[in-house]
Amino acid sequence: MRPLAHVDEDALRAVHGVLTDVDDTLTRDGAIEPAALAALQALRAAGVPVIAITGRPAGWSEPFALAWPVAAIVAENGGVMLRRDGDRLRRDFTIDAATRERHAQRLAACAAAVLAEVPGTTLARDSAGRLTDIAVDHSEFVQQGEATIGRVVDVMKRHGLTATVSSIHVNGWIGDHSKWTAARWAVETALGRPFEPADWLFVGDSTNDQLMFERLPLTVGVANIARFLPQLDVRPAYVTQAERGAGFAEVAAALLAARAG
Repeated sequence: MRPLAHVDEDALRAVHGVLTDVDDTLTRDGAIEPAALAALQALRAAGVPVIAITGRPAGWSEPFALAWPVAAIVAENGGVMLRRDGDRLRRDFTIDAATRERHAQRLAACAAAVLAEVPGTTLARDSAGRLTDIAVDHSEFVQQGEATIGRVVDVMKRHGLTATVSSIHVNGWIGDHSKWTAARWAVETALGRPFEPADWLFVGDSTNDQLMFERLPLTVGVANIARFLPQLDVRPAYVTQAERGAGFAEVAAALLAARAG
């Protein structure tokens, strides 16, 4: 990783939009940081669309899809897309209602197995708002070590789930959707344009952002990604000086300055 200050301004000028993680990239303790909200507003004013992709549940994300100046929020690591439709909220899924119901039974069984087999674990407090996945808290309201996190991942995989680790939760779901597929889905559906990776800059902070770091040519980690560097097989190309929302604001400022130059 190189400091964001070293980024090629021509590469920034070629960016058409921003894809971003939410927790600990835009937020701190579950609330958006003022600097990040101001950055989102500045990007929208400049005609730069932003799509947020998060492991948070649909229920948690819905008010932010209405309140934040973003084109869409894709929640549950690609399972649900939320966006404005006039004054109302539109909710789209990758799978139909009958399939979601079948999956819900398997997800519930897996959640019960995690709690029974991995001592000290607890489901994320936002679990009531989840429609397509489950989440186990490791750093939001409880603190779990790497060994416990690894055991949770193992149980999820044994139950046939895809499992990833965000900055706060271990998420598990059924299917092959991901932040990468969510990016294509959201760009093509919410914006009505082909998804060209070279047109997009991605900002993230943890291990569940690795597919984006790997597959997009221009990627940035906010400074608090330092916590996860030992677990990352693929790192972002650049890193900000500031953490969380202030780091995102740093990225937005660099992008807007390059466009104005």
